Amino acid sequence: MLTRDHAILEYDFAMARVFPDRLTRNAHRQYVDHAERMLALYRDGVGKTRRELHRGVADIMSAEQDCPARRVAAFAKLLDDASDYAKDSRGEAAALRREVFHRAARRHPLVRQPDRLFEASESEVKAEIAAALGRSWEDIEQGLFADVIDFHRLLRFPGYSDGAALLARYNVAQAQAALYGAVSLNVVATRDLKTILRYAKLARLLHSISRIADNRWLLRFDGPASVLRETQRYGVNLAKFLPALIACQDWEMVAVVPKGPSGTRLRLMLSSRDGLRSHLPPLDEFDSSVEQALAEKWGDGPREGWHLTRESELLFVNQHVFLPDFTFTHDDGRRVHLEIVGFWTPEYLAAKAETLRRFAAEPILVAVAASSASGLPELPRPPIVYKTRIKVPELLERLRSTDHLVDHATRTNEVGAPADIG
Repeated sequence: MLTRDHAILEYDFAMARVFPDRLTRNAHRQYVDHAERMLALYRDGVGKTRRELHRGVADIMSAEQDCPARRVAAFAKLLDDASDYAKDSRGEAAALRREVFHRAARRHPLVRQPDRLFEASESEVKAEIAAALGRSWEDIEQGLFADVIDFHRLLRFPGYSDGAALLARYNVAQAQAALYGAVSLNVVATRDLKTILRYAKLARLLHSISRIADNRWLLRFDGPASVLRETQRYGVNLAKFLPALIACQDWEMVAVVPKGPSGTRLRLMLSSRDGLRSHLPPLDEFDSSVEQALAEKWGDGPREGWHLTRESELLFVNQHVFLPDFTFTHDDGRRVHLEIVGFWTPEYLAAKAETLRRFAAEPILVAVAASSASGLPELPRPPIVYKTRIKVPELLERLRSTDHLVDHATRTNEVGAPADIG
């Protein structure tokens, strides 16, 4: 991602809006060619230093009128993010410098043209040091400052598929950079709600949800400026969530971003209609290997009349919402949910237990990792404890004994009322 130093933001205080830098086909058609040239520079740049590549990017953009330096630096950052550089993790460069400087100091001062007063020739001393170390001077020179970021050398450039992909990444990255200091972010979703919730869960974002109309939901996300601890990390998580949101359909987003010492609050407004393109691959179907193993072991067909589906039902009681990991539906109409609790912090386990108690009237089974079972507060019904995998026979045994659970729980939620997601 970009940093705050790469952000290019335009503020409209009359409209209370903030607009991240955006490259469009109509106004910036020539940037496609610039992007292709930058990609070629990096593809052919194996062995070059980061500084040399950055200078190449600057040269490509030097003829572009009205191109701010931050935009050039942002392109270099995004290209670096898609690159693999050689790094001096073992401190070899520092050891090499000490050795070279120690040997050179004996012949100090070094001059290019020796005379009667200064006899030590720079070229001769370099040749002597190279011979003593058994390396060419060119090789020594390349490794002398290999621990300095500007002198990291490019190993590989997986890069972007084409120039359009680089430009699309730039547009999203600028919008991400605008979110680092956001105090709140609201999303209205009509489709892909479950996917958005899963992304929010993976990003560890604090959020609540409320239904504002049939099949229309409002998700409220606390921003980093409203979190007391780890605000920088949370701000990064909020920015990381944006490409995931962009990968979904039918959503609208409004973020509140403070500006200046006075903290004037401006709105960053985006939607699925804006044409932003996410670089993220499709989300993994499962959040953990435990979930994946259970689904694979269960198979596609029914077992004893029970059919398994992944995150198929959003439950809500009064103002609270919960999305279980799995739902089992029997041929006779019974429906039972399964929530899997892995290894988490005590705070998470306490919150999860509170959610399960809140939904005690729902037919929910809980599977708990053995490593977390002792730290999980008392639950409405005994959990299934597993070590590494949930055993299907034990799960089926529990499903057979669910007749006493509520089959058709009432799931009403006042429209517009805030609801916490479990």
